[in-house]
Amino acid sequence: MLKAGIVGLPNVGKSTLFNALVANAQAEAANYPFCTIEPNSGVVAVPDPRLAQLSAVSHSKEIIPTRVEFVDIAGLVEGASQGEGLGNKFLANIREVDAIVHVVRCFENDDVIHVSGSVDPLRDAEVINLELGLSDLAQVEKRRDRLKKQLRTSKEAQLEDAALEQIQAVLEQGGAARSVSLDPDQTAMLKPLGLLTAKPIIYATNVSEDDLASGNAFVESIQTLAAREGAETVRISAQVEAELIELPESDRAEFLAGLGVAEGGLASLIRATYRLLGLRTYFTTGEKETRAWTIQAGMTAPQAAGVIHTDFERGFIRAQTIGYKQLMEAGSLAEARNKGWLRAEGKEYVVNEGDVMEFLFNV
Repeated sequence: MLKAGIVGLPNVGKSTLFNALVANAQAEAANYPFCTIEPNSGVVAVPDPRLAQLSAVSHSKEIIPTRVEFVDIAGLVEGASQGEGLGNKFLANIREVDAIVHVVRCFENDDVIHVSGSVDPLRDAEVINLELGLSDLAQVEKRRDRLKKQLRTSKEAQLEDAALEQIQAVLEQGGAARSVSLDPDQTAMLKPLGLLTAKPIIYATNVSEDDLASGNAFVESIQTLAAREGAETVRISAQVEAELIELPESDRAEFLAGLGVAEGGLASLIRATYRLLGLRTYFTTGEKETRAWTIQAGMTAPQAAGVIHTDFERGFIRAQTIGYKQLMEAGSLAEARNKGWLRAEGKEYVVNEGDVMEFLFNV
């Protein structure tokens, strides 16, 4: 399951956003620093209207969406890499996530105190990025010290040290580990280090509801930063998300339309996360259930089958496949079969976004 950590300085709207994304979450969204001391996590269904359409076609008894786990991680302050505030807890918890959702405050409100005394999203982003970089630098230096004794005799150690040397040089200049191009072997070697700046980042610009549709100058400054870093940005309003929870499902689209937006923050955030991590969705459907599965872009049919169960990958024979749109046009799997639209795909087939698949395999 995909795991995303929600981070940011205290009082930028992290916990309000988390509570909204995970409606039954118990994180306390209080107006003072460090109200989130232990990470709160919640699993949310990935919104996908295709599931209901497929279920209707197959007369499925159950719909099972794919899921994302969000983790609300305690806010940090300058000096976190040296253990200031809740820095050590923050840094340990963030190592465990696949992607970082970096919430930056892009709204003015005299009633909500700012830990630095004023609203400046670029400065706030820099504080967190600097702390992540300093923590990584300490990790890299420590690891290189341990490798010294092995460098003369181990080619693996030499390869790892060369990668770490490149990363160290970038970190010392205030850059991020993810900007360093490494070969697959080096990437695999460094994975256990859990470098924080190697993780992909989405900047979630938290705005007032008045700025949700068009943004503001604060948002534009973060978009420029993200473009420079190759990161994603999503404009959200934690307050609007909190209000959405109180509304019946049937009224939410109208409420959002009144604010000039087509979807809520959860859908926007998940789409951005999928883009950033190169994720795709395929479906299985039948009378028992219609289900969404998340895979990496470029996965072959056997690898996609392995996401369901490793036995499916080991014993893979072929996959009966049709695109979602084509199945909708046919109106049913039976009709798609009659039209000759179902394809038998083999081991080399690369799964496409929206493929509807049935796997045949040996047990």
